[in-house]
Amino acid sequence: MYPTAIFDLDGTLLDTLGDLQAAVNHGLASQGLPSRGLAEVRAAVGNGVRRLVERSIPEGTPAPVLEAAFADFRATYATHYAELTHPYPGMVDLVRSLGEQGVALAVVSNKSDDVVRELIDRYYPGLFSFVSGERAGVARKPDPALVRLAVEALHGDPANYVYVGDSEVDLATARAAGCPCIACSWGFRGRERLEELGASPIVDAPRELEAAILAG
Repeated sequence: MYPTAIFDLDGTLLDTLGDLQAAVNHGLASQGLPSRGLAEVRAAVGNGVRRLVERSIPEGTPAPVLEAAFADFRATYATHYAELTHPYPGMVDLVRSLGEQGVALAVVSNKSDDVVRELIDRYYPGLFSFVSGERAGVARKPDPALVRLAVEALHGDPANYVYVGDSEVDLATARAAGCPCIACSWGFRGRERLEELGASPIVDAPRELEAAILAG
């Protein structure tokens, strides 16, 4: 089996889309800008919350308006990040089972570090040995820096671990880290898009993900 598994958060462990959409639209409304639908927010997620808001702002919006909308988004999401968010069905049991079978587990995300830790404490308490979101001085995914920090913190074999995600950012992160990537079709991109991106393997259910990690 893979002795170490590094997980993405949004779209892999947690369905966070509803809360992200609500916060994005709150920020846009604060500046009199049009709201974004769920599909639009889904497509914009993946490179951190700054990029999410930048992609949601109409083209040509003045920089001060962007900054104000982003500030409102951050303030809103800081207190409303867990109202619609929930684990994908079967994922808590999967993570628990992997840990019981000796797999070292970590989470790395482009979301703010404090929010990542609070979400994991809420929905996956005690199940991950290393948890990190965006950190000052550490490049965001798809740069592999956070993944490598996770492997080091877990005392894992740098030549034998797997990354689990749901998007093109995750595929690029794994390539940059030089490790395999298992792609989850239940996330923000879906099987068809993952196939277009060349993802392999793609799993459609937590039991398939568990089997792939244990098979190594």
